Amino acid sequence: MIGVVIVSHSAKVAEGVKDIAEQMNAGGSKIIAAGGAEGGRIGTNPVLIKESIEELKDLNNILVFVDLGSAVMSSEMAIDMLDDELSEKVKMMDTPLVEGVIAAVVQASTTDDIDSIIATAEETRDFRKIHG
Repeated sequence: MIGVVIVSHSAKVAEGVKDIAEQMNAGGSKIIAAGGAEGGRIGTNPVLIKESIEELKDLNNILVFVDLGSAVMSSEMAIDMLDDELSEKVKMMDTPLVEGVIAAVVQASTTDDIDSIIATAEETRDFRKIHG
């Protein structure tokens, strides 16, 4: 089982991606939406991201998926705020948000091999080039 944190500038987008992923979640991955800024504004919140990661602390692997550049910065800040033991479990993913999350969750339903899960998610970067 893996943990997935979905970081989007929009809470609605993060929740929507979570809803789709949960429909495909045959492996029992734990999925948390960490979207939006304080007060329901568009943006990202490093504290919310940190707290979301901490909810998954009992898992061996936590994948953080982001939508835009500043979400990367906020997620990196959140990871820097974690204790070393937990931060070592976290991997920032460089994939399209929706496709990467879905691919990871589906692959995690067939294997516990984190390298395979990450590779499958990362393959979505090239999907549109190949099929689009």
